Amino acid sequence: VLRCLGIPTRVITNFNSAHDSNINLSIDKYIDVSGKTLHLNEDSVWNFHVWNESWFTRRDLGSFYDGWQVLDATPQEKSKGIYQCGPASTRAIKEGDVNLDYDSPFVFAAVNADCVTWIRYSKKRKERIHSNTRKIGKFISTKAVGTNSRVDVTSNYKYPEVKEISFKISYSQYKSSLMDDKKILVTAV
Repeated sequence: VLRCLGIPTRVITNFNSAHDSNINLSIDKYIDVSGKTLHLNEDSVWNFHVWNESWFTRRDLGSFYDGWQVLDATPQEKSKGIYQCGPASTRAIKEGDVNLDYDSPFVFAAVNADCVTWIRYSKKRKERIHSNTRKIGKFISTKAVGTNSRVDVTSNYKYPEVKEISFKISYSQYKSSLMDDKKILVTAV
């Protein structure tokens, strides 16, 4: 419909799409002490989810947020009392501006949530045992104009993931830099 009105619009596919039901920007999985999954929330990760983007000028948010806007015709959560999603600025999503209207936190979580596993010892006590910050929002894609090729638009939604660098140094190399008021837990190599 938007294309018929002359508004540039494209379909977007997000692989490993988070469904953050409580808008805490993480997908939480709870297990008990025996390792059994506890179903305490509605958070989930979908293999993929599809939405539309349309190109708008955003006078309501300011020109910084002009450009591609997320519109989801199949929202799974209510927003302001009705099932709707968007228009959420992809620029806001990339910059982490989750305090804006139009479902920015929900779309941010869909492409950038952390997957966190908790052991629940009691109703008042839980412990985080694992966090995966790289699982969500992979190969965010659209179709190329004029061909059947995939165009990766992940960089419109998020900055590149930081690569972890592991290194080892011997205790003797850094022991003199440890100060009593800045003690850290280290394992000597």
